[in-house]
Amino acid sequence: MPILSELMYWLSQAAVASMAAAAVIEAGRKRFDLFGMLVVAVSAALGGGSLRDMLLDRPVFWVRDQTYLLTALGAALLMFFIARRWRMPLRMFLISDALGLALFTVVGTRVALNMEAAWLTASFLGVVTGVMGGILRDILCNEEPLVFQGPLYATAAWAGALFYIVLIDQGLSGVVPALLAGSLVFGLRVAALRWTWRLPSYRDADDARD
Repeated sequence: MPILSELMYWLSQAAVASMAAAAVIEAGRKRFDLFGMLVVAVSAALGGGSLRDMLLDRPVFWVRDQTYLLTALGAALLMFFIARRWRMPLRMFLISDALGLALFTVVGTRVALNMEAAWLTASFLGVVTGVMGGILRDILCNEEPLVFQGPLYATAAWAGALFYIVLIDQGLSGVVPALLAGSLVFGLRVAALRWTWRLPSYRDADDARD
């Protein structure tokens, strides 16, 4: 397996595990039972990549390789039993979610480029891969999705996806563009949480008069 393909494979596995773990922490705050947590975790870990593959008309990644499903289930079960012994702070959920966002964004963009998608389409599919699992997780947990409110989320993913494409266009190859772009997504998300960076929200005329 070429080095880049091998890197993307393991980044995908790490992204699945990170998103599954984050989902268990959030579902745990809702006091879901083990089955409920597994449903939420698998949806979060596999949802974004599944939608990406369907849009690209390619075999869904975890159907083709069940290792991804096993990784999601294994990470969810591990986090479930860890959380039963030690209290998981909100910070742990946010960091795990940010890591999954960064990894999935890079992998999703690379997959789209490999399918010869145009650069803007590829960057958007990278965002879809990164955020859709979190949207499903939040909906199943009856929470307003993080992507629609709060500090930078999808914006950080899109910046990283575009940065990844620019680096490749400038002739960089191998693992360096993936690591740099992933670091940008993760860094932006963590910094946004730390300093509450966010995009302007909608305000109508009545709000402006208040």
